Amino acid sequence: MTTTGVDDGRDGDALKAARRTIIIDLENESNSQIDAFMAQMTSEFGKPPFNCINECMGGPNDQIPSSYSRSLHDTTYAYLRALNRTAEQFGYLTKDLARNGTLINNMSKGSFKGETGDVILDDNGEREPIFVVTMLDISDQPNSLMQLSFTNNTLQITKNYNDESVIWANRGGKRPLYKPICGYTGTECPQNITTYILIGVGLVLLLLVATLGGIGYAVREKMREKDRLTRECIIPFCELGNLKEMQSTEDVKSLELNKSMKSLQSSQSGGSTKLSSMDNKKLETENYSHFLYNREVVFGIKYQVRVRIFNEDLTQLRKIKQLDHDNLNKFCGVCTDAPILYGIWKYCQRGSLKDLIAKEQYVGDSFVMFTLMRDIASGLIALHGSFVGAHGMLSSENCLINDRWQVKISDFGLNMIRESQPMSKRKLLWTAPELLRENNRKGTKEGDVYSFAIICCELVNRETVWNGVEREDDVDEIFYRLKRTNVAVPHRPQLHPREEVNNNLLLLIRDCWGELPTERPRIDQVRSMLKQMVRDGNQNLMDYVFGMLEQYASSLEQEVEERTRELVEEKRKSDILLYRMLPKQVADKLKLGEFVEPEQFSAATIFFSDVVSFTTLASKCSPLQVVNLLNGLYTAFDGIIDSHDVYKVETIGDGYLVCSGIPRKNGNDHAKEISELAFAFLRTVSTFRVDHLPNERVNLRIGIHTGPAVAGVVGLTMPRYCLFGDTVNTASRMESNGRPGRIHISTTTNHYLTNIIGGYVTEPRGEVIIKGKGVMETFWLLGHSGDSNIAFGGLRSDIVETPEPI
Repeated sequence: MTTTGVDDGRDGDALKAARRTIIIDLENESNSQIDAFMAQMTSEFGKPPFNCINECMGGPNDQIPSSYSRSLHDTTYAYLRALNRTAEQFGYLTKDLARNGTLINNMSKGSFKGETGDVILDDNGEREPIFVVTMLDISDQPNSLMQLSFTNNTLQITKNYNDESVIWANRGGKRPLYKPICGYTGTECPQNITTYILIGVGLVLLLLVATLGGIGYAVREKMREKDRLTRECIIPFCELGNLKEMQSTEDVKSLELNKSMKSLQSSQSGGSTKLSSMDNKKLETENYSHFLYNREVVFGIKYQVRVRIFNEDLTQLRKIKQLDHDNLNKFCGVCTDAPILYGIWKYCQRGSLKDLIAKEQYVGDSFVMFTLMRDIASGLIALHGSFVGAHGMLSSENCLINDRWQVKISDFGLNMIRESQPMSKRKLLWTAPELLRENNRKGTKEGDVYSFAIICCELVNRETVWNGVEREDDVDEIFYRLKRTNVAVPHRPQLHPREEVNNNLLLLIRDCWGELPTERPRIDQVRSMLKQMVRDGNQNLMDYVFGMLEQYASSLEQEVEERTRELVEEKRKSDILLYRMLPKQVADKLKLGEFVEPEQFSAATIFFSDVVSFTTLASKCSPLQVVNLLNGLYTAFDGIIDSHDVYKVETIGDGYLVCSGIPRKNGNDHAKEISELAFAFLRTVSTFRVDHLPNERVNLRIGIHTGPAVAGVVGLTMPRYCLFGDTVNTASRMESNGRPGRIHISTTTNHYLTNIIGGYVTEPRGEVIIKGKGVMETFWLLGHSGDSNIAFGGLRSDIVETPEPI
């Protein structure tokens, strides 16, 4: 069509050509959207920070942005979208993450609406193009017929029409021929019959080639299937890691974090979590070996024979491997290229039921025993209902227990190996008598029920089969008795449960090992009867154990709480006793293990008292009466002390030593507290009577002095809080030079009571010769100001004064 405005007269030719033209182009936006985007681009370039007008447009007269600007927009949007996803996933965004091409490539995949149409990015970060097929319709208007897109290298076609005639509207509604009948040159017109004969021969040859190809393909697929079965069921010996040889390698050290590895270590090395501490003898025994396969611990059953594995055997091995049940152990495969033939099974952490019983680790109540029996019965039901049909060699040795105390039956289904394997008589102690007589290794369902009864007998007796028989002669005798027929009482193990069990269980066991196979119950009937014998028969063993643990924890919490209360009470009693022996501040430091440093006090008041004529009074009493006398008197004094801010230092015989201001400083109140204590003591002794000497009176001589002193804890064994300093000696001299019934105080104490504290009445005694001090002026403490009963000569006028000591 003319686009320059000058008509060349050929518009009709152009329209005719356009009607025959199919346009396949990338999907695009409408012209109006493209123009709007270009206009926005032009406007944005002229704004800060670009401020670009002419230079960015390619020239002063070119005001249209680059045709690649829309593609650049979608590319930038895809990158920023990937950055946003990266920040959301990691919670942060760094320069390294933003420049990680692989990460950004993974984050960019997806789709969004772009300026160049729908943008779809595949897993490689490449855009999956969308093509649009356009033709002119009957009105000579562009018509979008279909969309072509590629997803994962697969072409997808989306049709926008319902009838094919829409495509060929300008061709009469009919699709044109792929090729003209006589070709484009007119020389390829149809040939005669010879051509058809040749074509038929070619088709026959093609069919023959296709048939041969199909046969070859079928043979190849059969070989591939055989290889696949072999790979699934035949384990190369090189893939089995020998645990003994790998003990010191870094691979096994890293695998010690694996759960199964930890379980093997704990169960076979006394709970040790170090692989190096495992017993090598337990890793490989006469009948078993432990390996590492696919980063899991497995065990291999050793077979003493070599057998050839045929295709039908591989099929059977694959079916055994596909068996999946909670009470069937997982079969991994067989290893045929090892020095000996191995049957590889998944490892169960707690070993076999036989080992558990033999080591006397089988503990628990009847519910645990019934649960183990129920698990074995459930596993047998799964086996009897599968293609295996029967176990044939069921025993407590191949009843394994995992970490959840769930029984898993192992060593089943490998009849192609078992029939040739020599079997020791000990392994046949669980086998039914009829199978022993026939030497039948495949087994029967009834024989499995008999073996189940023998295992139940082990659980009930808590002993291995036939009471742990060890001598070969005894084993031969057991086999002889089992194989005998036409006996009144068939030979069976003795049932002697160690604890009381349901009597129906014992009857069920006897029914299961009956002599006639037809009279034995089916295993599904056995499981039903087991569930009826125990309450909550469907409960899981772990749930039951957890319930018991919760009950134990609850009772333990109550016991701990009770013991804690008792401990707190005993601690309270011990603290009271300790605080009676030592000051609280000092006792708290000693309880914390801290050293109590001696402390100096600038001013404290010391009190000494002594029972007057105590020697004469004691001579009239027995030793026990003396103790009772002093205990009664000091108990009364101790009750008075509790109501004053004083500390009882010690009692020596009939002497009583008290201080105030030590160890707790109380300002100038120490003189007041001691004075009030002295008054209370004198009032107490005035009414105190000796029980066995009712006519005798007890009197006190009291001395008080105020001054500096040092206090500290002395000794490690029976530590004592002692006072040191001249103040203590002076207070003792005040007492020894005092008079009965009177309070003898020093000049310093008198100064505190009359000048500093006030409210007390004292009387000068004059100068007195004090031993070790010389001449001192002392005073008598008479009482409080305003007391009406204060009289010269003291508080108690009925007491006759004794001469002063020299």
